Amino acid sequence: MKRKIATKDLVLTALFAALTAVLAQIQLPIGPVPFNLAVFGAFLAGMLLEPAWAAASMGVYMLLGAVGIPVFAGFMGGPAVLLGKTGGYVIGYIFIALATALAVKRSGKLPVIGAAMLAGLLVCYGFGTAWFMAVTGADLVSALGWCVLPFIVPDVCKGVLACVLGRLLAGRLAKAGVA
Repeated sequence: MKRKIATKDLVLTALFAALTAVLAQIQLPIGPVPFNLAVFGAFLAGMLLEPAWAAASMGVYMLLGAVGIPVFAGFMGGPAVLLGKTGGYVIGYIFIALATALAVKRSGKLPVIGAAMLAGLLVCYGFGTAWFMAVTGADLVSALGWCVLPFIVPDVCKGVLACVLGRLLAGRLAKAGVA
């Protein structure tokens, strides 16, 4: 049986891809991997979209950047960014959004959502760090020091904020008939 694609799903997917592009520009260049708010966009997409659409929104974000639209941190775009030292983290946003959305859909309980957010973030860190090491030749300890340790507390805070805001927005969207 073929499922009809709702216009609202397409619009919300595009909206979260665009929101993530905007959030990626709010950055602090602290080293080889800039601190930005794109992870918050991935968490929020997971909180508010069905799993396939949450993952698709991050895929759209990634594809927009891959074709050269400057959606990545620092108004960067093009395949060189995805193939560069931070490309693995960008790809990891798909896992963050998907894991979060699956937890929201299957359970909806905050501890389960929090655990899923953490799992998605760990996959993102693992994939991104391995990619960073392959591209730069850095050893694991250096890569973790540059690319993971400085981001743990801020990324957990982004997840908590996304939970709070996501719950608030989900209620409002449901009242408006959008969710």
